[in-house]
Amino acid sequence: MREAELWARLTRQMGRVPALIWAESHVVSELGSRTVREALAAGVPCKEIWRAVWRNLELPASER
Repeated sequence: MREAELWARLTRQMGRVPALIWAESHVVSELGSRTVREALAAGVPCKEIWRAVWRNLELPASER
């Protein structure tokens, strides 16, 4: 998964602005207690970030 797809999925779930705000402010424990932005900057693979976000938001299996 590329970063563009990660952002597209986040935007589809929340809307553009809320997704950006959430990605900068919400700490996800599965990402080493980092936000999505921090995880991206640390080089965490986008697929791993999405899986953590998917679980955190309790999205349906169809969004995995």
